[in-house]
Amino acid sequence: MLSHTSRDIIEATLPAVGANIGLISERFYERLFAAVPHMCSDLFNRTNQRNREQQKALASSIAAFAQLLITEQPENIDAIMARIANKHASIGIQAGHYELIRFHLFAAIGEVLGDAVTPPVAAAWHQVYTLMANSLITQEAALYDSAGVPHGHVWRLVVVTTVEYDGPQVATFALRSYDDSPLPDFLPGQYISICVRLPDGSRQIRQYTLARGRQPGEWSVTIKRARGGLVSPFLVDAVRVGTELIVSHPFGSLHVAGGTGPLALISAGIGITSTLTTLQNLAESDPLRRVVALHVDHSPYDHARRTDIAELVSKLPNTLMKVRYNDFEDYHLIDRSPVDGFDIPSGAAIYLYGPVAFMRAVREDLVGRGIPQDTIHYEVFAPGAWLGIDEPVAAVTTRYD
Repeated sequence: MLSHTSRDIIEATLPAVGANIGLISERFYERLFAAVPHMCSDLFNRTNQRNREQQKALASSIAAFAQLLITEQPENIDAIMARIANKHASIGIQAGHYELIRFHLFAAIGEVLGDAVTPPVAAAWHQVYTLMANSLITQEAALYDSAGVPHGHVWRLVVVTTVEYDGPQVATFALRSYDDSPLPDFLPGQYISICVRLPDGSRQIRQYTLARGRQPGEWSVTIKRARGGLVSPFLVDAVRVGTELIVSHPFGSLHVAGGTGPLALISAGIGITSTLTTLQNLAESDPLRRVVALHVDHSPYDHARRTDIAELVSKLPNTLMKVRYNDFEDYHLIDRSPVDGFDIPSGAAIYLYGPVAFMRAVREDLVGRGIPQDTIHYEVFAPGAWLGIDEPVAAVTTRYD
């Protein structure tokens, strides 16, 4: 953890760093992409670059990490580090990337803050970055070792065996390994990265929740076309039976816990894929577990995997599924909750899946009911949203592009 001297310096300088996060981030990415152009075109999310979300991400993350260090909240740090490490592992980040980031980030901090970055201030912030980087490097190494792959080498070739559509906006792809061997097993809630080469020649990577395929040893992913997105429209329109895709090993830190207690699964939109994979897992391993599920969508026409969900629920005698159709993106603007009238069993482990505004509205309602915060689980994939759904709506976006 931080030394006492560094903690005092970080506490004193955090407001100045926070006030200049935007400028620091802009300058950092300018330097990084000038030095390593292929990182802009081939690794970082171009949609988030375009809408300025990525520019907020790294420096904001370090500032938030520093805030947690000086307020001594190790449980929050651990959860956040696990979330970031899994995301990094899914795109093959290696230890060497962190030194590259360090060099350009601290050069950007010096350019923006100037003489305010005295040697003691620089040393304190270097300590913050070192703690954060070492934590991530250690966790990512453990993830690679657990996956049985060389560090950073997470990619494999798969073949699309079936394509199914839920209206014009959503496609489900069944994936098998290129050599017909069973694909690795995964935990409900984990995801893979899909790496695509776009028509302009750039490489882009996005994450999608994994579900079981219809055949043993296959995976499936369900992808919704995102307005203004680059990758999801390309995949929905271009992928056909026989298409080869480059995908990562499964990763993800938000797993539905085992045990005998009840579960509550609350989803919206394409977040239904996480409910689907959880129900698939329960149908195989624990079909008698008590589950209450709520899904919110625009209409039956937009409701992805609706038939599959209904079939699974029919096989789970202690599962109750409710569906509501409305404009779930607007809950943060109106005085009602997505879970009004939805009863959750006492002691249930609660999992939220869907857009950030939706999860925030649900979480606020549940906490207002007196439900303990540590029973409410969620994952946010947006670049600036690593602290979760307590941040302002303007600061976060969803991952489905």
